[in-house]
Amino acid sequence: MPKVTVFNQTGSEVGDIELADSVFGIEPNESVLHDAVVMQQASLRQGTHKTKGRSEVRGGGRKPWRQKGTGRARQGSIRSPQWVGGGVVFGPTPRSYSFKLPKKVRRLAIKSALSSKVQAAEVVVLEDLQFDAAKTKEMAAVLSGLSIASKALVVVSDYNENVELSSRNLPNVTVLTADSVNVLDVLKHDKLVLTKAAVEKVEEVLA
Repeated sequence: MPKVTVFNQTGSEVGDIELADSVFGIEPNESVLHDAVVMQQASLRQGTHKTKGRSEVRGGGRKPWRQKGTGRARQGSIRSPQWVGGGVVFGPTPRSYSFKLPKKVRRLAIKSALSSKVQAAEVVVLEDLQFDAAKTKEMAAVLSGLSIASKALVVVSDYNENVELSSRNLPNVTVLTADSVNVLDVLKHDKLVLTKAAVEKVEEVLA
């Protein structure tokens, strides 16, 4: 079992914790990780792109000139695709890019992401994370005590308003609850900070 040092909010070591092999100690599957990231990014796309076809462009109701006798190519509408200002052929229309992966694949992906963070020594476990009031400087002090200056994903067991508000103005910090942990957020942050309660909750769900 991988063993990680537990810190308190001041950055002092208070013990160790053994992480579950089945969640934090597997061999990361890069192919599954890639599929999961693509799935999440595809789901974030708005898909609101739109061009107008020839039936949607204003004008063009009258035939520009008669069919025969002018010496010019026959035309039916000045809004045909070959005309400037005409409709677009096979242009993009609003659509959803989202797709789903099987449940077992999604579980393997999040386990692979968590395990990769442990292998890279980028996991920090906090004994607890509580603030009496919502103050940005308190969250900044916690991260400073842990020597974290890069992008950090903070995972707590349950929603905590003071923790959420205290981190909102820190540009490199994201706070999630244990049941909202996802592959994309884990991989795009340099450090993964979990409370002991959050570790237990993640292991309970994924083990």
